[in-house]
Amino acid sequence: TTPPTSGWNPPAALVQPLDEVWRHQESTYNNGNLYGFRNYGWDQVMANRGYLNYCVRWDSPARVTAAQRDAVHAALARQVGKWMSLMSGHNGWPYAQVPVKVVGWAVRDRAQLEWTDNSVDIYVNDIRENAPQCAEPCGRFFNQNGNYPNCPGGAARHYDMSLWLTAGMGGGAGGDWGQRIGSEYFVNNLNADNIHILLHEIGHSFGLDDFYDWTPTGQCCFIMKAGSASRITEFDAWMFRDWWRHLKNRYGY
Repeated sequence: TTPPTSGWNPPAALVQPLDEVWRHQESTYNNGNLYGFRNYGWDQVMANRGYLNYCVRWDSPARVTAAQRDAVHAALARQVGKWMSLMSGHNGWPYAQVPVKVVGWAVRDRAQLEWTDNSVDIYVNDIRENAPQCAEPCGRFFNQNGNYPNCPGGAARHYDMSLWLTAGMGGGAGGDWGQRIGSEYFVNNLNADNIHILLHEIGHSFGLDDFYDWTPTGQCCFIMKAGSASRITEFDAWMFRDWWRHLKNRYGY
């Protein structure tokens, strides 16, 4: 069943800064063609009809136990869920929740992964950008028409994004391909309520901008302004919802 809708009704104090942000995105994204890009996180969720699949790129010499693997999966799902829960019941968004499933791990050496079950597909020494990756025929980034004819596990085992965990990395990066953060940082924060660098990078995957060189009117501290907040704020939430407001007609909503 479709959740009830609350409509677009941001607090009055946020109307101007939200408009500034959207205009800035429209003028700077994709050479001024924000709407021409078709692989935002929104496109991925809608193509799947309500879920996201991930690959973990384990770009580290460390070993990983089965318990750590499961904790990585759970922490990722919680952080994505913090963004997606903002949409439940909002403005015709059709999904009450958006499940996240890790379908694969990519690693340099199979012996680093200390489990023998087949709960995830394991890709060994498939190197791109000097880091392990899951098979390109299974990745949406490489197959943006949404068909995966050469993925060994078929469409069910495709991955929409990668969580790229790199040893020794500070900060992060995010885009339609997924998120990249430090492996030590992530493992050390697996039980944290808000893994703020990952939250920021997930925001990028859904189109949210950085704010290194300007600040919207009346706003100081929010997750997408790096270093100024450690959790998703009301302003972040409405910037996120503004993407759905502007893209939903491409999905017939």
